[in-house]
Amino acid sequence: MTAAQIGLPRRLAVGGGALADSGRLVTDLGFSRPVVVTDAFLSAQGTVARLVAALTGAGCEVSVFDGTVPDPTTDSLGPGLAVVRAHGADCVIGLGGGSPLDTAKALAVLAAGGGSMRDYKAPTVTVGPALPVIAIPTTAGSGSEATQFSIITDSATDEKMLCPGPAFLPVAAVVDYELTLSMPARLTADTGVDALTHAIEAYVSRRANPFADGFALTAISTIAENIRAVYADGADRPAREAMMLAATQAGVAFSNSSVALVHGMSRPIGAHFHVAHGLSNAMLLPAVMRFSVGAAPSRYADCARAYGLSGDSDEALAQALVGAIEQLCADLAVPTPRAYGIDKARWDELAPLMAEQALASGSPGNNPRVPDAAEIVALYDEVYG
Repeated sequence: MTAAQIGLPRRLAVGGGALADSGRLVTDLGFSRPVVVTDAFLSAQGTVARLVAALTGAGCEVSVFDGTVPDPTTDSLGPGLAVVRAHGADCVIGLGGGSPLDTAKALAVLAAGGGSMRDYKAPTVTVGPALPVIAIPTTAGSGSEATQFSIITDSATDEKMLCPGPAFLPVAAVVDYELTLSMPARLTADTGVDALTHAIEAYVSRRANPFADGFALTAISTIAENIRAVYADGADRPAREAMMLAATQAGVAFSNSSVALVHGMSRPIGAHFHVAHGLSNAMLLPAVMRFSVGAAPSRYADCARAYGLSGDSDEALAQALVGAIEQLCADLAVPTPRAYGIDKARWDELAPLMAEQALASGSPGNNPRVPDAAEIVALYDEVYG
């Protein structure tokens, strides 16, 4: 095994109520002119005002950009970049789900490095320069607070671009599970399966390493124990806290290993059909695991044990995990693309392009069983429903 390059945030503030201390975290890091990058919902809900109060209370001069959009596009970055530059920001604070955090990371790199997001698309690995990013997740799923990636859709081509590199890694994160208490059941389920996908793919990836493995297996165990509880009762604070921590651990795992075929196939679904990232992962996970499991039975068996399953052999355990994930998606009412309302003719028409885009991202190359374009098209056909 070749040596792994490990990247982590310098500081993590973890636990209920951590948001209130975010001002001290920012000033301890030496920053005083943050731009908060968030969305209109969190502004209306009052969460942005609470963060701004914590920051100004610590002596910061704060500006806010709350115009982020779901599945951010290259066009959506322009107004935010103008705010960052006009404020003379010395750091960017991302507050929200995966989309605001991806936007914050992209703005931090563009503000310091210039150019367009296409310049930063994989296989380019961006080391810098970038403004420092502090990430404050409000969903338990993307793990973006601990990852060296941003996902931005090219407005001209509808391609979801994976932009990797240490420049996109937050210097710090505030992981406060209380920010997730208002998440509805559907979002809770989708982001939870997203985190589970991160952990499983990180562990079975061809780029897996012992450092990432521990975070991945711990996250799988925690999610298996808590995801149904938090889906059934969003006010279950211990389950919320566990899922929030697991999402961050899964983020650490895949940022320092990789994601694989599920994510490669998921990004084009999000770009072309505007399906939320966590939900498209959930639509794909069982079928992709069935396709992949025979190529790494011992690795999938380790995931099965972490999930709480037992069996007589690695092969049996690996197959049992596929069945358990299928059951989980059924219990969480994960829809097929068909049930979601996606037109079959349009799905079939775009499948070859989506397969091409999946392969171009590089993620399928990390899968235990590396597919060709025809096999990816066949998988898209299988998951349609």
